[in-house]
Amino acid sequence: MLRRKLSELNVIDDFMMNELATNEELKEPCFRRILSVLLNRDIGEINVKAQSIIQGLDTDLRGVRLDVEIIETTRNGISIKSEDDTVIQGEKNITGSQIANIYDLEPHLRKDVNFPKHNRYYQAKIDSRYVKKGLDDFEGMHNLYVITITNFDIFGDGLFEYTVCNKILENPDREYKDGLIFKYFNTRGKTGGSEAVKNMLRFIEKSTSENVVDEATKEISEYVNRVKKSPNAEEIYMTMGDKIDFLCRESEEIGEQRGIGIGEQRGIEIGKQQMLNIIKEAAKKAGAEAELEKIISEYSENS
Repeated sequence: MLRRKLSELNVIDDFMMNELATNEELKEPCFRRILSVLLNRDIGEINVKAQSIIQGLDTDLRGVRLDVEIIETTRNGISIKSEDDTVIQGEKNITGSQIANIYDLEPHLRKDVNFPKHNRYYQAKIDSRYVKKGLDDFEGMHNLYVITITNFDIFGDGLFEYTVCNKILENPDREYKDGLIFKYFNTRGKTGGSEAVKNMLRFIEKSTSENVVDEATKEISEYVNRVKKSPNAEEIYMTMGDKIDFLCRESEEIGEQRGIGIGEQRGIEIGKQQMLNIIKEAAKKAGAEAELEKIISEYSENS
């Protein structure tokens, strides 16, 4: 099986995104720059957390895994200070009234997702996590940006970016200020978006030197290269890849054994599928779904 090297990964890949978001030195300047370009505004002080899990309210209710959760703790460039409603976020104590904006940054390479309903659910789970008792008038409630980045066009209009906000249908000119914004970025768009946004999206999809075309992509490229040269990242990536390779081989062998026991070719396929489901579940828990999908695809093409 041919598997990509760490040096060949792009920002949009699950492993690279996670490594950038967990690097204590790089994560804040990296994601501040990405957000500032994609949203076309300055970003204040932020706290970045990777692979954040929000459990379901009950054992039979679905939780969510946020790829990169970013909390901005300034409004209009002014730091907000308060002592109540403390929320533990990463290694920092952030109070509910300090939060100005929350950003859920989600790269997606899978097309078999109903994104509007997927993001509706994610938004509800995120809001329920941070709205504390005592916020009676909701005036101080944070803004929430659910940001999806794909290498395909979800809506089919050929745009680099789509912005979705709630509107009053009977009077669309009147603002409906609920603080909820859905942003969909398509790295392969044809029209729309500023030049800076287009440059950043192209680099996020293919993080190579030919896509370093301005100061922002140069900065992110430097962060990416530092991750790629990190012995720790290389070790984690190779270990993860070796384990998945091993599980793929094991699934074939166990599937064949189960199939022989059943005595039918169909049994072989059932056995393989059962093991593949186990592997997928393990990858999901480890936050490596996207990377597993790529590895399985590459394995199928080269086997």
